[in-house]
Amino acid sequence: MAKSPEEMAAAMKANIKEKTGKTLPQWLKIIKPQKLEKHGQIVKFLKSDHGVTHGFANMIAHEYLNAGKPASGGSDLVDGQYKGAKADLRPVYDALVTMVEKFGKDVEVSPKKAYVSVRRNKQFAIIQPSTKDRVDVGINLKGTKPAGRLEASGSFNAMVSHRVRITSKRDVNAELKKWLKAAYDAA
Repeated sequence: MAKSPEEMAAAMKANIKEKTGKTLPQWLKIIKPQKLEKHGQIVKFLKSDHGVTHGFANMIAHEYLNAGKPASGGSDLVDGQYKGAKADLRPVYDALVTMVEKFGKDVEVSPKKAYVSVRRNKQFAIIQPSTKDRVDVGINLKGTKPAGRLEASGSFNAMVSHRVRITSKRDVNAELKKWLKAAYDAA
């Protein structure tokens, strides 16, 4: 069974001393006097000056920059995606989540900064407010020929094979449900 990003991060934290020679608090103390403020600067410092692998450097930088701040909750991330000019799209998002959560108790809705990942054992869809009047639903349906509203994902997102453009709640219909359910079943 594939691990969620949260489980992978927890495993890295548990193994950091074994893999890097130092604990996370020790790494954070090493970074502090450098007065680095950007993620990329911290990653570069850890990799070049201390030989830390990219994955661990990335995780340590993230921890350093977020130290003492409460973790952004999923609802905060979703609220951020659907504010301002995109606020009118929130009912579309809510209808999509309601639809996919009915597929089974193993559906995991995992908000990110710019989109929401929808997983089972692996990601089978993403929901992204792409413009002020459109939500793009990315779907993993490898082997399915694009047709009509179900288009090839193209440059939209490499994590999915297809995209469906949604402009209103009425577009969240039986046809879309069929595609999402097939992707869920394949996951």
